Amino acid sequence: MQSENHNYTMSTTKTIQSALISVFSKDGLEPIVRKLHEQNVTLYSTGGTEDFIKNLGIPVVPVEDITSFPEILGGRVKTLHPKIFGGILNRQDNESDVQQMKEFDIPQIDLVIVDLYPFEKTVASGASEQDIIEKIDIGGISLIRAGAKNFKDTVIVASVNEYSLLLDLITEQNGATTLENRRLFATKAFHVSSHYDGAIFNYFNTDETIYKESIDNGQILRYGENPHQKGFFFGDFDAMFKKVHGKELSYNNLLDVDAAVNLINEFKTDGPTFAILKHNNACGLASRKTISEAYLAALACDPTSAFGGVLISNVKIDLATAQEINKLFCEVVIAPSYDDEAITVLQEKKNRIILVQNEVELPSRQVRTCLNGLLIQDRNNITDTKEHLKTVTITEPTAQEVEDLIFASKICKNTKSNTIVFAKNGTLISSGTGQTSRVDALMQAIDKAKAFGFDLTGASMASDAFFPFPDCVELAKKAGITAVIQPGGSIKDELSINYCNENNLAMVFTGTRHFKH
Repeated sequence: MQSENHNYTMSTTKTIQSALISVFSKDGLEPIVRKLHEQNVTLYSTGGTEDFIKNLGIPVVPVEDITSFPEILGGRVKTLHPKIFGGILNRQDNESDVQQMKEFDIPQIDLVIVDLYPFEKTVASGASEQDIIEKIDIGGISLIRAGAKNFKDTVIVASVNEYSLLLDLITEQNGATTLENRRLFATKAFHVSSHYDGAIFNYFNTDETIYKESIDNGQILRYGENPHQKGFFFGDFDAMFKKVHGKELSYNNLLDVDAAVNLINEFKTDGPTFAILKHNNACGLASRKTISEAYLAALACDPTSAFGGVLISNVKIDLATAQEINKLFCEVVIAPSYDDEAITVLQEKKNRIILVQNEVELPSRQVRTCLNGLLIQDRNNITDTKEHLKTVTITEPTAQEVEDLIFASKICKNTKSNTIVFAKNGTLISSGTGQTSRVDALMQAIDKAKAFGFDLTGASMASDAFFPFPDCVELAKKAGITAVIQPGGSIKDELSINYCNENNLAMVFTGTRHFKH
């Protein structure tokens, strides 16, 4: 069956004269098949792909004609045969291989087009384990690895995503490929196979000390945190957002957007709430009857820091809100939806990024580099609610103070530690963020409130961790704070509790620390 005049040249440029095609999805395959036929390429195929090619009126050789062996085990075994893998793996510059190809009448296979059963889609669909197991590809993955390993002589196309590249190549080069072309296809093929095997492993794996992740939709950013650093984003941004307008998001934009999404998720079921963030921390946040009122109240928290910030709403942004936003220079605006008139107004600034946030479940774990490895933890999914509060003082918080304590705690959870947050009547008054001591964070919050003319009398205070000494509640009382929320758990909790009792401060414990580093 082997062609006597087949190209066995040692040249790095090789012309495709035979191809094995066996794919699960036939999308986009027809133009390639027609072009190969036009170039007099011998086509080999199996099962449904063979029928597909025949229905195009194009000659195709069944794999069974090469192997003299039918498909068996319900299609589980089709191409796993020495005559197939010999045709792919033989080294055309190796005299022993050449002689064995002749001895065993093995046809040369120059091009392999194969895809894999949709394992990940089957898992995501909630299918039964039996159906999932059947979508573990054996023949396909073997063909991919064989073709990729022998890229010196073989072209391997392992994904429909590479069809257009192959078609352009064989059209422009009249069926010829260079070593560089084949190496590129092999690289892409090994990515397909490693990603596929990783998905299968993660389906079976129950050992949390083993971590494998494969993300195949990376994006090159303009630069990283600073212009001299390279930056990349790996993830499906388009699943999370519809970008309506503006420039490409930067590394720092993405960090701020991530912080904004995490923060506003705390208020997903609340009334109209608007947040303004800068460098991953909230500099303004308020809940009101209308989103326009919420935005203006959030802006008033710290109009200086709001300049160049990231803005996010938990409800539709209307025209009135957009008109107010348009008075401010901001990098990004995010909302679940917008009035058409609002979009028109916000688009007046050509670089302003406008995002529509979709309902997408965030990863259950968070990953970051650490030393020469990774740190992985569960996402902090605990949001303090009224049910979590334990009043530990004689004075109990009022209904309004309870609302403000919960409000402040949500912000505190999403602010860099050490942090102290002041809130009053559904408004962020000020915060101390990222300080090396809790007292420093408290003093920063007090100074900031004074700088913007806020009266802390009757305000509530949240802390991300317990107070080891009573100094924080002492300073809070002197500043006008009347209610405090903290996790508790210090061996000296009683010192803070006693001070609050002596000075008519209400304090509640949640039992949950919210460090954020």
